[in-house]
Amino acid sequence: MKDTTNSKAPASDNVVMGHLMRPYGVKGWLWVYSHSNPMESILDYSEWIIEKGGVRRPVKVIQGRRQGKGVVVSLEGITTRELAESMANAQIMLPTSALPTLDQGDYYWYQLEGLQVITLEGVVLGKVDHLFETGANDVLVVTGGPDGRERLLPYLPDDVIREIDLEAGTMHVDWDPEF
Repeated sequence: MKDTTNSKAPASDNVVMGHLMRPYGVKGWLWVYSHSNPMESILDYSEWIIEKGGVRRPVKVIQGRRQGKGVVVSLEGITTRELAESMANAQIMLPTSALPTLDQGDYYWYQLEGLQVITLEGVVLGKVDHLFETGANDVLVVTGGPDGRERLLPYLPDDVIREIDLEAGTMHVDWDPEF
């Protein structure tokens, strides 16, 4: 599975790639929390859609770089610390059409979120709520099943994950419903 983003794609066909955090320095730069992997790949896109307070607007990325354990960015029109402070906590989005096309069998996390998870025996476990990374493999968090349990399933294609049908909105898994 390729994880360029692990966020949901809203109905507007935009996907949340991260958010602006707090100012970095006095010239309008901002720290970025990036959902992309690697985190600095968010800088591969020269224009973002920023949403703050329910208002969306396009913004051009002037410069960006890895800074320590994070990413910092300079955006067009944000030239002072005060302007940067006004952008703190804004979401960074991209049109899903701007994301690279993946190879057959690879999925973005947002594509998996919301899929109904069904065992090979036809038992509905719930829906994929979200995913997270571990050192060994990614993990699906499945919630909302008939028994109300939350399940953590390893994302292991051909082992646990047997079939993904995005059009049908289903994921078939080899998993014991009692586990």
